[in-house]
Amino acid sequence: MSDPDGATDPTAVATELEYVDCTVGDRVAGVATVTLNRPEARNALNAQVREELTAVLDAIEQPDSGVRVVVLTGADEAKAFVAGADVGELRERDMVEQRRASERPRVYERVADLRQPVIARLNGHALGGGCELAQACDVRIAHERAKLGQPEINLGIIPGGGGTQRLVRLVGEGQAMKLILSGELVDADEAADIGLVDEVYGDEQFDDRVYELAAAMADKSPVALEYAKTAVQAASRMGLDEGIDYESELFVGLFATDDKNEGMDAFFEDRDPEWEGR
Repeated sequence: MSDPDGATDPTAVATELEYVDCTVGDRVAGVATVTLNRPEARNALNAQVREELTAVLDAIEQPDSGVRVVVLTGADEAKAFVAGADVGELRERDMVEQRRASERPRVYERVADLRQPVIARLNGHALGGGCELAQACDVRIAHERAKLGQPEINLGIIPGGGGTQRLVRLVGEGQAMKLILSGELVDADEAADIGLVDEVYGDEQFDDRVYELAAAMADKSPVALEYAKTAVQAASRMGLDEGIDYESELFVGLFATDDKNEGMDAFFEDRDPEWEGR
């Protein structure tokens, strides 16, 4: 949905959806909170939820959306971030149908490749496809009540949303094998110990920390944020020499931006920079 001036409004897009909500700037300027809201199914990822989430992310990624950082979470009413894929939907698919549903880009790649940083606000269980969705985010902050895991093996299948690949990169092969082959769940503290989540908080600090971090990111140049995210992701996708070359290209590319000059001028003038995002 666009306004008369052509600007894309993610909040307007979300008003037309059933299971995905979006607010921008409610707590922090430039920060969009995208909430999966299917409490009767604990936010299980069916086809409609995936399509709606993709529609909101498409609007957020537009240059005129005004969004610099995304917080992705589940409705607290559901007591879950995402409790998994919709098993009933999976049960009805045959191999041909699932192959079609597994074609990329899926919602996991859409989150991972979003130009803005994405913080997962893990307000509850993140299981199966929900754990994979969290892994696709850039930073994961968990409430102490959250549990995470890849229980697909209990259904006679394996993770199919990137879990066998992203999980290894986050926690190492041994821990990934343990979680995937056993189907066991870990609580938030253990998830932090193995590197599956980055920070854990209780009620009093949870949201304050999520939005404190989001604000710290949103305060930076949008172009530099995008380049930095891309460069860090390259570390797990390229060899060391190739990755360093890629980093250098991104670094040099920023010297053609107005934001580079503004950031350095602000430094010398001892003032806050006014980013143009170009």
